[in-house]
Amino acid sequence: MLGRGERPELLRREVIGVGIVMAAVLVASAVAGVVWGLLAPTERLRVTQPGRAAVLTGESLHLFDAVGMFVCLGAVVAVLSAVGAWRVRITRGPALVLGMLLASGLGAALMMWIGEWVAGARHPRPVDPAIGQLIALPAEVGTDLALLIQPFLAGLVLLFLAALHPAVDLNSGADGLLGDLRPADSTDESDTYRLPYGAEQYRRSGDFDPSSQPRGRSAI
Repeated sequence: MLGRGERPELLRREVIGVGIVMAAVLVASAVAGVVWGLLAPTERLRVTQPGRAAVLTGESLHLFDAVGMFVCLGAVVAVLSAVGAWRVRITRGPALVLGMLLASGLGAALMMWIGEWVAGARHPRPVDPAIGQLIALPAEVGTDLALLIQPFLAGLVLLFLAALHPAVDLNSGADGLLGDLRPADSTDESDTYRLPYGAEQYRRSGDFDPSSQPRGRSAI
């Protein structure tokens, strides 16, 4: 087991590591929002009368295209961020999962907000267009269900990686929520059972001493 002086240091490193991972997820989501705002297609309409417009044939499909692009970008950010976070060994554990779910949820909302702001800046809504004029409306996500994809995939990838890992502590050097912080190669005395005097020790794994053991005197 680690000494008392080492436990707070490893806890501090794990908390800092999870915080850095969460910040990286938010930054990646913000960048993805900018990309979506630049690439999302607009919806074109023809002004029929003041304050009203008719959608051109086929333009309504761009609403689905915009949401589909948003979901795909969120999925890419989720997978890459989860794999990148897994590479930071000290953070592996429940704390990383909770941090990734929270950061991915906030990142998806940030991605939507920044993306719609960029799309609105590129194609501002006309104030008073003339009748017969073609106008382009900025893309919008339109549904909050699209925000669930990023945290769902991030948690799923982490669960998949943890399930495939052979080590109990996931090679993080810790054991517990924020770490029981026991080294993976440590040997605890509790793993060894002590038998009465004259008998050999054995371990839980079933290993035993094959050498002959002294026999006691038979009772008369």
